[in-house]
Amino acid sequence: TTSTKAPEIEIKRRRNLAIISHPDSGKTTMTEKLLLYGGALQQAGAVRQKAEQRATQSDFMEMEQERGISISSTVMNFDYEGIRVNILDTPGHQDFSEDTYRALAAAD
Repeated sequence: TTSTKAPEIEIKRRRNLAIISHPDSGKTTMTEKLLLYGGALQQAGAVRQKAEQRATQSDFMEMEQERGISISSTVMNFDYEGIRVNILDTPGHQDFSEDTYRALAAAD
């Protein structure tokens, strides 16, 4: 029989971080900083960027950038000291809560 279970060493080296909170609490900003400090980005973006700043990696849809909010969950990852860090940036607005619930189930 073929096993579909991930190797134990791979399971032990992974960390899933689902970032959830109320609207406008800084979830996407925190995600950008974690990616920056983890070495996945050269420059962190800003949700409400000034002319010299760039948009965020996780809020990539045009509507998200226009409204300054996350509409869908985004998964990004990086390796840090032998650990694979998976970050799930979730929407905070109640209108998009179903997407947050799905992200939490995936992180679990």
